[in-house]
Amino acid sequence: MTAKIGFVSLGCPKALVDSEYILTQLRTEGYEIVPQYDEADLVVVNTCGFIDSAVQESLDAIGEALDENGKVIVTGCLGANADKILDQYPNVLSVTGPHAFQEVMAAVHQHLPRPHDPFLDLVPQTGIKLTPRHYAYLKISEGCNHHCTFCIIPSMRGKHQSYPVGDVLSQAKKLAAAGVKELLVVAQDTSAYGVDVKYQTGFWDGKPVRSHIQNLCEELGKLGIWVRLHYIYPYPHVDHLIPLMAEGKILPYLDVPMQHASPRILKAMKRPANSENMLKRIQKWREICPDITIRSTFIVGFPGETEEEFQELLDFIKEARLDRVGAFIYSPVEGAVANDLAEAIPLEIQEERLNRFMTLQAEISAEKLQAKVGQTLEVLIDDFDYEEGVAIGRTKADAPEIDGLVYIDDATPEMIGQIISVEIDDADTYDLYGVVVNA
Repeated sequence: MTAKIGFVSLGCPKALVDSEYILTQLRTEGYEIVPQYDEADLVVVNTCGFIDSAVQESLDAIGEALDENGKVIVTGCLGANADKILDQYPNVLSVTGPHAFQEVMAAVHQHLPRPHDPFLDLVPQTGIKLTPRHYAYLKISEGCNHHCTFCIIPSMRGKHQSYPVGDVLSQAKKLAAAGVKELLVVAQDTSAYGVDVKYQTGFWDGKPVRSHIQNLCEELGKLGIWVRLHYIYPYPHVDHLIPLMAEGKILPYLDVPMQHASPRILKAMKRPANSENMLKRIQKWREICPDITIRSTFIVGFPGETEEEFQELLDFIKEARLDRVGAFIYSPVEGAVANDLAEAIPLEIQEERLNRFMTLQAEISAEKLQAKVGQTLEVLIDDFDYEEGVAIGRTKADAPEIDGLVYIDDATPEMIGQIISVEIDDADTYDLYGVVVNA
């Protein structure tokens, strides 16, 4: 009888990659992955523990799995704080932290012995993906060496540790060969790739390759597919990535979490504290690569943030005119240093500031998208809305799930997973609309 396992994956794209790895290993060993609690012999829950709402979502998921199945193994970021889980759910079978793959498999083997299938070695095994077939996340490192006062990731995921460059490129090549059209490069600190190994040289395809984000991107750019960079900490060497974007080797898209613009707030966050220099760099990036899309995230209502400091942030947004922006009110994360730096900003003030921030950014976004009307853009088709009869896709300026969409008339379901030319004929605040350009 086949051993069956249910799986719940929560959290960010980095955690999703961990889930893919665990699922692939489970299937390789002969376990069957099932979608329903009542079909499973046990359930693995990969948790998130970054902010309070994510912690509660993870705890709720563990509780639901216990109620519906009764045999639960917990892993992931929240697992780094095992006491929080065991205090509420002492009957879970095992708790491990993030990217603890061997420990998860050992727990599975203990409670659900490995299947003995004499035909297993004859069955071709391919990696499990939790994304659509045409795009995939490529994780290049674990952990983080920064000590941002609002964040507890280093305490959960440890210090920065780069994956060997040859392994990363081998994985990328396999994904491209499997039909992936877009690689989304992720890590806690993507631009720090290789710093922990002093940018040592590895080997790939019979030649030496330095373990550095620039060299990695140069090699990824040879695969002939879209390569998108996320979570880029603004080190000086990031400037050297912009020519690669201008040359079309990687997508002209840069995700730089800036967090704020007030020098005092940035210093309190332990983030780079020179917004004027950041504006100059953005200007230079746009001079080198006029088509670049710059995405960022910001925290509103950080402890002690004054109205004047919030206005500094608004002024920065007005001048920077970023293409894609996410903003969040400060959420006190258990264990974060920032909780005790200053008096918390009342929630109603946080929400009012967030509303002002997003209203301003909505105006900028609408203006930028309106300028694309009349252009013909390459669009990767993700889905098809049968009820409306339109395809749904993304341009090079849009990452999945966090950025805008393109709604396309005269498209067909067969176009899912393809890159097609679309003439943009309308735009709103965040999305574009267009028609297929016949070849």
